[in-house]
Amino acid sequence: MIEEIYVSPAVTTLRPDFAVLVIEARGLRNGPSDDRSREWLADAAIKAVAVDDPKVDAWRQAYREFGAKPQRTRPSVDALVRRMPLPEINLVVDAYNAVSVRHGLPIGGEDLTRYQGTARLVRADGDEASEEALGTPEPGEVVWRDDLGVTCRRWNWRQVVRTRITEETTDALFLLERLEPLEMTELTAAGDDLIELLASTSPDLTAHRRVIVT
Repeated sequence: MIEEIYVSPAVTTLRPDFAVLVIEARGLRNGPSDDRSREWLADAAIKAVAVDDPKVDAWRQAYREFGAKPQRTRPSVDALVRRMPLPEINLVVDAYNAVSVRHGLPIGGEDLTRYQGTARLVRADGDEASEEALGTPEPGEVVWRDDLGVTCRRWNWRQVVRTRITEETTDALFLLERLEPLEMTELTAAGDDLIELLASTSPDLTAHRRVIVT
């Protein structure tokens, strides 16, 4: 699965500085938020980047470049840093939300058992299948999708229910997204931090990673 990642040249043209660290994690032991994950969230609230951090602002600018209004549909990291304390969801989601705000980058998580075919980041035609609650993407909008349709609208704004990570998820795909000025070394560090948190609750975890640079 980790080899089956596609970034469209249309996205590369829009943002040549885009890169994504893909982590395939298997053997997760997810469950409800607990004292461990509450500690991660509390630490993240202290160490989170500021709302006006240039790394967060880069994502607002990217949204404007494909026609979205970031004050209305915010990039995921922008929404999270405005939402302190971070909400408790489950162990795995708590882990990647904590890493997201500490490093100032969007992180998406997908349940691999519910994902169909190649994960691909494209600019929408405007007729892609999507869940009713999210609506149909606009032509030119950046979306993640699989063979069945959109999995995340407006790059990293909001994920569909179908591939969402739940307490029953054991295998997952994580997408850690980078724009300048976030350094590639920090992208790697964010991946290290995420794997460390996941491994602390999942002793049988296996994790494979790949960086895709456009």
